[in-house]
Amino acid sequence: MKKNIWTKIIGLVILTLVLFSSIQFALAEEGKTITIGVSVGDLRLERWKRDMDYMVARAKELGATVYAVSADGDEQKQIADVENMLTKGIDVLIALPTNSKTLAPAVEAAHADNIKVIAYDRIIENADLDYYITFDMLGVGKLQAQYLLDRMPKGRYFLLAGPKTDNNALLFREGQMMVLQSYIDKGDVVVVGDQWAEGWLSENAMQLSEDVLTANNNQIDAILASNDSTANGAIQALLEQDLAGKVLITGQDADLAACQRIVAGTQTMSVYKPLPKLAAAAIDLAFNIVQGKTIETNATYNNGQKDVPSINLEIIAVDQSNILETVIADGFHSFEDVYKNVPEDQRPEWPKE
Repeated sequence: MKKNIWTKIIGLVILTLVLFSSIQFALAEEGKTITIGVSVGDLRLERWKRDMDYMVARAKELGATVYAVSADGDEQKQIADVENMLTKGIDVLIALPTNSKTLAPAVEAAHADNIKVIAYDRIIENADLDYYITFDMLGVGKLQAQYLLDRMPKGRYFLLAGPKTDNNALLFREGQMMVLQSYIDKGDVVVVGDQWAEGWLSENAMQLSEDVLTANNNQIDAILASNDSTANGAIQALLEQDLAGKVLITGQDADLAACQRIVAGTQTMSVYKPLPKLAAAAIDLAFNIVQGKTIETNATYNNGQKDVPSINLEIIAVDQSNILETVIADGFHSFEDVYKNVPEDQRPEWPKE
């Protein structure tokens, strides 16, 4: 009888210890700091440095930490960077690929460690990618093309894109042509040049623009530049020919230098993509994945292997007419920084009454 009682007591003690250990483990897991790996392909463009800073800030707000590395434009280094991150025990990976076609091995390596992967603003092709977060890429191209057509429905257009190795560059062009093609078919728009700037670099865009201007005796009405870096290169070429401000030119990212060019009149517009919102949404997505929460998406993108669940954020065309109400009002750039090169007596009032 006594033996049975002691057996029950021992059993209850063991059960209590097991339950206590489980509770302690659960509390420890709940209080665990989430570590988010962020692999950025290249920080030479102002845009990506800003994204990185915004992600780190949002992670701090949530109590998460970010382990961030730049591949400096080296595709193989980026794969090695990701593999190194995995050895450090990250919980989820956000990757902005240097080359969307070459980072699939990094996705495989992450999945081998049961780590989910989010592609950030540039999809990873031919991989079992978990999520993709971006702005409406086709919408960017459509917005740029429509902006030019609203102001120059007939004219000689130079199409200046990023590298063909970047899936985003292809999507921007696809969106542009969805709007432009009918005008080209009618003969209203004449394409006098169609070039792809390697690395999105300004110096490459400048050389391509110089060549097109020379080939066309400077007879160009509009330059459909796919981002602000390529727009900068084109504008440098236009400045040499005293054409800056006389040729319509688009852009994308609302870089500070681009916004300064817009208010100065040498760049016509840029597509403003609220980067703080994108960066915060990416960190929130990573945080929710680790916590096992239900993930809501609003789009899909096919990456050659699957339809990747995606989140699209909105975009805005910014020019002189609305730069105060968008870029500056949002705190993306300050009024003083944007109008730095404009004489004070020629600046608009800010804040507006």
